[in-house]
Amino acid sequence: MHLLFVEDESKIANFVQAGLKEQGFVVDYCDNGNDGYTRAIDNEYDVIVLDIMVPGKDGLAILKGLRQAGRNVPVILVTARNELDDRLTGLNLGADDYIAKPFFVEELIARIHAVVRRTAGERQNILCVGPVKLDRISREATCDGKIVELTTREFNLLEYLMRSPSRVFTRTQILEHVWGYDFNPNTNVVDVCIQRIRKKIELIGGLGCIESVRGVGYRFRN
Repeated sequence: MHLLFVEDESKIANFVQAGLKEQGFVVDYCDNGNDGYTRAIDNEYDVIVLDIMVPGKDGLAILKGLRQAGRNVPVILVTARNELDDRLTGLNLGADDYIAKPFFVEELIARIHAVVRRTAGERQNILCVGPVKLDRISREATCDGKIVELTTREFNLLEYLMRSPSRVFTRTQILEHVWGYDFNPNTNVVDVCIQRIRKKIELIGGLGCIESVRGVGYRFRN
């Protein structure tokens, strides 16, 4: 899943980011509300984890702005343990859940999966295009019913392409979504990863699923 994390306490931010990435999440991070709001409006995220007390726009203002703009992305608020009024206000503004500091990363991950299931429904957690099927919760990939062994990065890239079949994605778009904004845009990691995925899929019958568009990028054929 592609996740936006807005948190100004660096120790918490580093710890949580490390735990999320270990579990296969692609994490965009902001340490202030103004940048967080811009990211949230300009990008499509599976979930946003939002600390209420951040510099610039606070978490409640960000949440209110998102809902007024018609953005229904699941939002989990991070609060201090004694911020009952903020939690109630956040839920009334359209937050999907909250978690109080201090918390374990494992609990946050469980809450993320829970809100995604609640808001998207189990059917949307299964991506099926042609012979290839992805289970976004169990993170299992199959082709013609046979399991395809993918690394975390390979799964994330394949999921990104399959969420919009037939749409062409540039290498830069893929880098930003799957590797993160701070990755070197001149690297060939996208091409290398695509080739590995193709080889694994084609070995069990998924011929031609991922198409190269010369001079542009890649798409998953519908």
